[in-house]
Amino acid sequence: MTQAPLTKREIVGYGLGDMGFNFYWTNISTFLLIFYTDVFGITAGAAATMLFVVKIFNAFTDPMIGAFADRTQTRWGKFRPYLLFMPVPLAVIGVLTYSTPALGPTGKLVWAYVTYLLLMTVYTSVNLPYSALSGVISGNARERNAVNSARFFAGFAGGTLVTAASPRLVAWFGGGDPALGWTLTMAFWGLAAALIFAFTFSATTERVQPVQARPSSVRQDLADLRSNLPWILLFFLSLIIMLSITLRMTSAAYYFKYVVNRPELLATFMPAYLLAAAAGTACTPLLTRFIDKRKLLIGLMLVSTVLSTAFLFVPSDQIAWMYALQIALGLALGPKSPLSFAMLADSADYNEWRNGRRATGMTFAASSFAQKVGTAGAVGVIGMLFSVLGYAPNVAQSAESQAGIVWLMSVIPAAFTLLAAVIMMFYSLDNPTMARIQADLAARKSSTPST
Repeated sequence: MTQAPLTKREIVGYGLGDMGFNFYWTNISTFLLIFYTDVFGITAGAAATMLFVVKIFNAFTDPMIGAFADRTQTRWGKFRPYLLFMPVPLAVIGVLTYSTPALGPTGKLVWAYVTYLLLMTVYTSVNLPYSALSGVISGNARERNAVNSARFFAGFAGGTLVTAASPRLVAWFGGGDPALGWTLTMAFWGLAAALIFAFTFSATTERVQPVQARPSSVRQDLADLRSNLPWILLFFLSLIIMLSITLRMTSAAYYFKYVVNRPELLATFMPAYLLAAAAGTACTPLLTRFIDKRKLLIGLMLVSTVLSTAFLFVPSDQIAWMYALQIALGLALGPKSPLSFAMLADSADYNEWRNGRRATGMTFAASSFAQKVGTAGAVGVIGMLFSVLGYAPNVAQSAESQAGIVWLMSVIPAAFTLLAAVIMMFYSLDNPTMARIQADLAARKSSTPST
């Protein structure tokens, strides 16, 4: 049976969801480390270690959340209910994470561990079903490209809004008290995100149903993923790209504060990247009409490698060149997210075609696992480098510390995007292959009697 095409409301409604998630993610990836070191008063080494440990621990909860979502059965579907019931707990925990109770050094660290772990676990319990929803909202490859492009366009727009507005909201809400400002700012973002998630829930429909009558075991799902080479390559792609992006995003606050000595520029530097990335994302459906997803992703990673490396040679007073390279990087990296998420949906189709089993939630959960390990690795690299180079908050940095911050913005992330390009050379699910797989799956489903 032919599925009804997606409506514009569904595409917009699904896409807006990622704007809500970026009200959290962009704040976390851009501001949380410097909040811990410069506002809450945790040392850089302790804060980076905490972020690394929690990310690694939380990464292992992702497959469990994905398996649970795959087995959820409600009148609203498998994945949509999480958008309705989890955003309020997420908002409460977000406020607690950015709160600064009067505790000693050990108490502060315990508070940071507990609240950040809860934040990332609850965040995943909403974000992972949302990601999996893109794999069942449509079985059409072009429509999947459209919803993922809408998602990441809105996500980059949300990230732009956060990086531009959060510092101003902190100053406005706090009235000179950054600790109070951050707490109230996260309350604002949490409420805004909850409203957006409610709209995404109401606008979307789960269309794609698995061929098998009952879900397979979690062990079987994991075994299927381990033998799914396209998914394995996408797993490492997610890990490596997240390493590169997180290194640059987290280091940017330190770069402008301690290398350029213009911290106020961060409020326009990150939005410049995110707006460019949104433009790149918007071009993705057009690009994929003429260029295979695999070839396009390889080319974009190579371009990103060159642009990121060039950042090493920009003097600290050449602001225009910094912005030019940042905008070019945004254009190059923007299509990465919709491409990789569309490929994840393809890998779920491949698994169902090969084994007769579909575990969309687990497929996206394992990718989320890779992204969190990549984020943890980036924070670990920053913390280790800062500790070795003698970083001290709110004082002039040594020449060695400044050089390390510049490398975190240039050569180190460039090495990871180059590795990502190499990995994608081995990816096999090109457009003709996916057309055959999806036609075969449609034929199987049309021949299966409805129950």
